[in-house]
Amino acid sequence: MTLSFANLQRDALAHHHQDDIADRLPLVASRDALIHRSDADWLSLISRRVFRAGMKHSVIDARWPAFEEAFWGFDPRACQLIDDDRFEQLMQDERLIRHWGKMKTIPVNALMVQQRSKSHGGFGRFIADWPEDDIVGLWQVLSKEGVHLGGDGASRLLRMAGKDTFVLSGDVVRVLTNAGIVARKPTAKRDLRLVQEVFNDLAEQSGWPLSHLSMLMALSTGDA
Repeated sequence: MTLSFANLQRDALAHHHQDDIADRLPLVASRDALIHRSDADWLSLISRRVFRAGMKHSVIDARWPAFEEAFWGFDPRACQLIDDDRFEQLMQDERLIRHWGKMKTIPVNALMVQQRSKSHGGFGRFIADWPEDDIVGLWQVLSKEGVHLGGDGASRLLRMAGKDTFVLSGDVVRVLTNAGIVARKPTAKRDLRLVQEVFNDLAEQSGWPLSHLSMLMALSTGDA
């Protein structure tokens, strides 16, 4: 079972002006831009995504310069070595969001960044070279090797970075369930693969990137 790009576009235009749709399409970064983002920038982005989860994004973003200072610019080699004594010190820093569990993800995610960087010639190259027609596979790798990147964490991270990906927002899931593609928000590998095939088909129909198709699908409900 699949979806029609023409129908999604028609439904989105029934609720939103064409210019409004265009303004809401996410930025898709070039392969070079993804590759040239440093490992430290990637760890910073991963950590900011972890802290954003369940919190107001503007609050996290406003405090992020203090995080950059406290965590040595998110150099993965340094961040891997943070011990509990250092975390105790950081928990006293009122400039930071003092969430012990989220802070403790940083050394683990630093190790992931460092290992993938060594094996691929840079973490950004690892991300850039992953094929978009198996983007759910990249979600699963990030969830397995990183911390707090399960659920929507990996897709939201990739969206922040500009890596082409769809996101399973509530509106997107509603379209998929109404079409009978899945019965609920997909989490199992089989269901994620079915959704990937739907997006691959829409990309073939339209020539659009996954990120744009995901937003168009959300806007087609009239609620996004």
